[in-house]
Amino acid sequence: MCSPALPPVSGNAQEVLKRYFGYSEFRTGQDDIIAQLLDRRDTLGIMPTGAGKSLCYQIPSLMLEGITLVVSPLISLMKDQVNALTQAGIPSAFINSSLGLDEYRDTLNAAKAGAYKILYIAPERLQRPDISALAEAADIAMVTVDEAHCISQWGHDFRPGYGRIREFIDRLKRKPVISAFTATATAKVREDIVRILRLDNPYILTTGFDRQNLYFEVQRPTDKMEALLGYIRTHSDSCGIVYCATRKAVDEVFQCLTEKGFAAARYHAGLEDWERRKNQDDFLYDRKTIMTATNAFGLGIDKSNVSFVIHYNMPKNIESYYQEAGRAGRDGEKADCILFYHGRDVQINKYLIENSESPAEEQISPEVLREIREHNLELLKQITFYCTTTDCLRSHILRYFGESAGQYCGNCSNCLTQFEKSDITLETRKIVSCVYRLEQRGTQESRARQFGKTMIADILHGSKNAKVLDAGLHTLSTYGIMAEASIRRIREIMEYLIEQGYLAVTGAEYPVVSRTAKSREVIAPGDSFKLEMMLPRSPVPSTLKPAASAAAEAAGQAVDEGLLSRLKALRSRLAKEARVPAYIIFSDATLRDMCQKRPHTTAEFLKVSGVGKAKLEQYGEVFLQSMGTEL
Repeated sequence: MCSPALPPVSGNAQEVLKRYFGYSEFRTGQDDIIAQLLDRRDTLGIMPTGAGKSLCYQIPSLMLEGITLVVSPLISLMKDQVNALTQAGIPSAFINSSLGLDEYRDTLNAAKAGAYKILYIAPERLQRPDISALAEAADIAMVTVDEAHCISQWGHDFRPGYGRIREFIDRLKRKPVISAFTATATAKVREDIVRILRLDNPYILTTGFDRQNLYFEVQRPTDKMEALLGYIRTHSDSCGIVYCATRKAVDEVFQCLTEKGFAAARYHAGLEDWERRKNQDDFLYDRKTIMTATNAFGLGIDKSNVSFVIHYNMPKNIESYYQEAGRAGRDGEKADCILFYHGRDVQINKYLIENSESPAEEQISPEVLREIREHNLELLKQITFYCTTTDCLRSHILRYFGESAGQYCGNCSNCLTQFEKSDITLETRKIVSCVYRLEQRGTQESRARQFGKTMIADILHGSKNAKVLDAGLHTLSTYGIMAEASIRRIREIMEYLIEQGYLAVTGAEYPVVSRTAKSREVIAPGDSFKLEMMLPRSPVPSTLKPAASAAAEAAGQAVDEGLLSRLKALRSRLAKEARVPAYIIFSDATLRDMCQKRPHTTAEFLKVSGVGKAKLEQYGEVFLQSMGTEL
């Protein structure tokens, strides 16, 4: 027999939204999904990061009879969600390896007794006997699968443990309603979610992937570190994430930032567990303003004041990129998403894909693993196209996810840059000829004569550096034949030729440039070969102002920065006392709304966006007092 559960809360969905979460209106799609779940219909929601997926299952969990079990992939995600729910006055908990033995036992017993409305758990734990006992005792009304793309081997965060969620559901005494949510999912991944979870006549809603508050930019800096430092210096008051492809790159960026005096932390799988937890908490609690990390960081992190995400290296696919970039501007304020592209990033990612192994939890057959690698190499091509296109970047992303999009968004680097078509036929012949001459000399000397892009550009430009002269490369017929062109332009054209297949780069650790079958088209006799490429006529614009100022300007209302600073200081003190991140108390967007509305009474304070009944009771008086000092 099931233990008695907490009763459903009273009121309709919109009343529950305001009472517990402090918002007067639903975002696009939220009310539709909530209505379907309250009608006990299985549902799949595909909503971009920051669109409010969590509310779609949290509100029904309060209104349904019984407890909601949320399957979640990361400890940090569970902790963050439970902190926020507890602050909102919603009984909730998580069960994972971060709990001590006594805490684990107490939480399990409380869940069996019906003390919670929402319980978070990792998929791998669903097979444990103590969780089976919980399933016997508790009245489970809904099972929610968060980050549902993890269920598909075609998803970018495949977790074999997700494939056994349905086994757990089938063991329950009564069929719960099943809800699944993800921020990024191609049609193939969506089909897998529905099939593997065996959703019954599901309601499927894609709210749209467009995050209009995000500015997208692709840069090709000759020196990534200098470009990064330049950006951070002009955004010193902002909080952001810098993603790197490898642990080594994370460590290098972290060391450079800390040496320059920036409050940075790092996160990757090579660190001890205690250091990862400490660094993550330092970032969440605003003790550090910049997190340098691999893609191991961020899944489920609901930090609202991230105003920039910089990808120091190109990710392996667009799904990963859009989910990681989407961790900026979660509260709707303007934020920057910048990707530093270099041709070598393609080679690094290709090497990582081709040498990937099956997940530790479950061995995959060699045939399936080969198929996954081929699929991932195709996805790598798609993100490379994104990095090299001159079309609207936002439109490129939206079309990838199957949405129609215009050709101009006005809020990406390509839309704000003028491009012109340039004939590069002659330059192409010179570059390919240089590679050919190097290989030809190597054949004559009976040794390999292949070099990387930097050396080839130096030869073509006529550099007199020691490496060129000592190797005797100044005697080549192609030495200095592009002396009138800048090294940057030579590199840009060379990158384009590699992308188009006229040249190739081989070797991950020491990449060298070589000819391909298409190279013959370039150096063949006659004038039949012609090649053009789009090059920027004007420089890529500087990125947006710090997000906070831009958001206030966009709202058309000035914010009293002195009052805002005072409210942030008060929030920090309260967060420290409650041992939660500051954004769990109130988001920056809520504090700005406070500054603009300047409430005098509790009734007026309740009208501030993000202020619900529980937070009014906890914080209303102290914030009103602080507001009163400015009236």
